[in-house]
Amino acid sequence: MRILGIDPGLARVGYGVIDTSGGRQTMLDCGIIRTDPGHSEGERMVEIARDLRQLIRVWRPELASVEKFFFYRSSNTIAVVQARGVVIMTLSRFGLPIVEFPPMQIKQALTGHGHADKDEVLEAVMRELSLESPPRPDDAADALAVALTGWFQR
Repeated sequence: MRILGIDPGLARVGYGVIDTSGGRQTMLDCGIIRTDPGHSEGERMVEIARDLRQLIRVWRPELASVEKFFFYRSSNTIAVVQARGVVIMTLSRFGLPIVEFPPMQIKQALTGHGHADKDEVLEAVMRELSLESPPRPDDAADALAVALTGWFQR
């Protein structure tokens, strides 16, 4: 099964693509969709949708796994939630099944406890995907963790 993991954001949307065939998980691709901070929020949403459509067309995932937004007080909270909505809408337009997980559930699935720190999650991602070096940037590594959680919780 090919899974697309998404770590939503407005400035950067992390993505990770894994394949789970042959009894093991393999990373196929990871990176970020970066939006232009000089553009309006609406234009940035269009950038996210356009680039995500391209990823879906290239990798043809069978499942999308998306991190649920963790609410906190921030000046960009609404924009991040809106960007997440664009991600969900774009995935849905392709008819992809979508699973969603809050950060604590992702940490629990990968490390065995919901209060793991970033380094523990990164180590688990590297171990599960047999990676020799950490995926960069952090948003891409987070998206791979989301994809793996989608596989483990299927």
